[in-house]
Amino acid sequence: MSDTTTAAGLGLMAFWSDIDADYVLRYQQWHNCEHIPERVSIPGFREGRRYRAMNNAPHFLMFYETDAANVLASEPYMAALNSPTSWTRESLTHFRNPVRSIYSRLAAVGEPGLLTAPYITTLRFDLPDGNESDYAAAWTRAVGRCEGVSRARLWRADAAVGNIATSERKIYGGGPGKQAYLVLVEQMLPPDRIPDPIAAGDAAFSARRDSEERGTYWLEIAHRVATTF
Repeated sequence: MSDTTTAAGLGLMAFWSDIDADYVLRYQQWHNCEHIPERVSIPGFREGRRYRAMNNAPHFLMFYETDAANVLASEPYMAALNSPTSWTRESLTHFRNPVRSIYSRLAAVGEPGLLTAPYITTLRFDLPDGNESDYAAAWTRAVGRCEGVSRARLWRADAAVGNIATSERKIYGGGPGKQAYLVLVEQMLPPDRIPDPIAAGDAAFSARRDSEERGTYWLEIAHRVATTF
């Protein structure tokens, strides 16, 4: 596995939310058939995915990768956020405990594969002041070398972009998460069948992390921008 700083996007919108249990199927239909295709068609967007919690609770992680974080403050994207469709307006009323954050990528190891990773581990956290560069270099590399991990990426929240008020945000009522950092660990095997990648990183680099929130998810859908060869 090789280090990379160019593959895939440098911006990320990540959205965690519970969905009303009696609305899950309708939510999945909306997200699959309207929302992901709509978002991925916006200039600067590269890919959209949705993952579901490993325990099959109605808890989901949705994210979009973009060329850069500023794409998520662009005029075309703001126009979409401020003109939600009727189906989007309906669906957003069924979101519970929503957290939506915008990120810029700090470090990455591994390459995006032809097949989207079927499992993902997320870790949201804070770091002591002045520890970011050391953490990015050592910890992310160690996680990426863990058995079963195809790619690991470290992101820093962009609070200015994440706090922009929009019509959609007024409907679901959530905002950015409280933590400044996010790790996405993409895995090709179920988490219970491989060594814990977070522990592997901790063993390689000792750093205190605060306000941790961890989740493990399985893939429901991925939609990439079509590539012309």
